[in-house]
Amino acid sequence: MNYNNAVFETSAGTSKSLIASDLPEVCFSGHSNVGKSSLINKLLGRKSIARVSNKPGKTVTVNFFKCDGVRMADLPGYGFAKVSFSEKQRWSELMQYYFASDRNIKIVFQLIDSRHKPTADDMDMVEYLKETGFNFVIVLTKIDKLKSKERASNLRMFEELFGDITMIPFSAETGEGNDVLRSLLESVAENA
Repeated sequence: MNYNNAVFETSAGTSKSLIASDLPEVCFSGHSNVGKSSLINKLLGRKSIARVSNKPGKTVTVNFFKCDGVRMADLPGYGFAKVSFSEKQRWSELMQYYFASDRNIKIVFQLIDSRHKPTADDMDMVEYLKETGFNFVIVLTKIDKLKSKERASNLRMFEELFGDITMIPFSAETGEGNDVLRSLLESVAENA
């Protein structure tokens, strides 16, 4: 896969504005400010193909990127409290429609901040992905922020919580885990 071919396609703020699912898709789901955009930038080897912000809740649309026959969907972060009720409803409707609309989703990268115990929303999302049968992996972001003892302790906690679900420690800073995620992305492209 030639990551130099990656392009931003479009943003969709409502279910009606989602583009047709005419390519295999990889989507990136997670809590607000968990590092979805940073992961996409690292994965694609670009500094700012996906907009990164320090403010939680900045991604309010589904942002689509395309690279060599695979579409990537950067989903709005869930769990951010400082938005209006109507905005939360819009996000919720958009996400429900995205996952329920028979899209060609090949794998979901479910991002969880490695520094903290998963939120109730994280647990609900993992349960939803299991119940609906989506192929998914858990990406433990910001792993570089943990000291070695904290890292070992937190990885044990995640293993106890999630059992045999594949978990990939990831750092947008150091690149840890990037090769594993790229191989998953490339496998989607090869099997398209």
